[in-house]
Amino acid sequence: MEDFFSAFNNVLNAIDGFIWGVPLMVLILFGGILLTVRLRGLQFSKLPRALRYMLKNEKGEDATGEVSSFGALCTALSATIGTGNIVGVATAVVAGGPGAMFWMWVAALFGMATKYSEGLLAVKFRSIDKDGHVLGGPFYYIERGMGKRLPQISWKWLAKIFAFFGMCVGLFGIGTFTQVNSINSAITGFFDPNKSATVSILGMDYSIATVIGSLLVAIVVGLVVIGGLKRIASVSEKVIPVMVVIYVAFSLILIVLNITALPDALVTIVQSAFGLRAAAGGALGAIIIAMQKGIARGIFSNEAGLGSAPIAAAAAQTKEPVRQGL
Repeated sequence: MEDFFSAFNNVLNAIDGFIWGVPLMVLILFGGILLTVRLRGLQFSKLPRALRYMLKNEKGEDATGEVSSFGALCTALSATIGTGNIVGVATAVVAGGPGAMFWMWVAALFGMATKYSEGLLAVKFRSIDKDGHVLGGPFYYIERGMGKRLPQISWKWLAKIFAFFGMCVGLFGIGTFTQVNSINSAITGFFDPNKSATVSILGMDYSIATVIGSLLVAIVVGLVVIGGLKRIASVSEKVIPVMVVIYVAFSLILIVLNITALPDALVTIVQSAFGLRAAAGGALGAIIIAMQKGIARGIFSNEAGLGSAPIAAAAAQTKEPVRQGL
């Protein structure tokens, strides 16, 4: 069984290396830069308005949708706060060195324009089914948006492909497996780091703390998810703001306690990002690795261009796509 998991892990690493190669890095950065230019630096000029909209839900009879605008935002953030912003950053630095942090910042900076566009398109091309449920996301604006521009071509096949791979990403990438693994690793490390009390499942030994933690996570997640999007958004509205405050507070405390090391840390990050600390002849390779890990984990952290956040944004109670994008 261990040989199987080892082989499976090697296959996943090979796929990961292929997908997050130079072409996709260029595509993501170019897309964000292009949208930033076309939108005239919207992430800077419209930031004050975006912050006002963040907490002010739209009212009115014409504001269709299933959840509040803030609820949609919290639902989207639920996949990034914690696993994305803590585990994602840590793994980026371990795999790509300190320079990966710089490329995470770059991906996030231009990714703001990408994410604005995703939110706008999600609301603009969403639909409402016969039961009154709002349906939207990349698969809808691929089919409807691209179809309007080129009516002679049907893009439904591309929307279906996106839906399939989006489901796979939800399982193996941004959610589920990654989050559960992070939670259980923390539980095991705290309650039973030496794995002194184990139980055998499918030929592998697991700590009893891991098993109990897994069952508790499954029950809690089930109670939320079975209630549908409205319950997910309702819980997210209450939990995510607390998580954000705690996350930012602890981050600031750690920075203040280590403020004397901050200048050297910033210098190290920038030098590593451009291969200035690599051995002779290895600068280009160091830059590519830092970019690859930084941009990949950056997308894992902020989801800009990934296509998951627009699914939640499409359900927002709003009549104005631009407002939800902001």
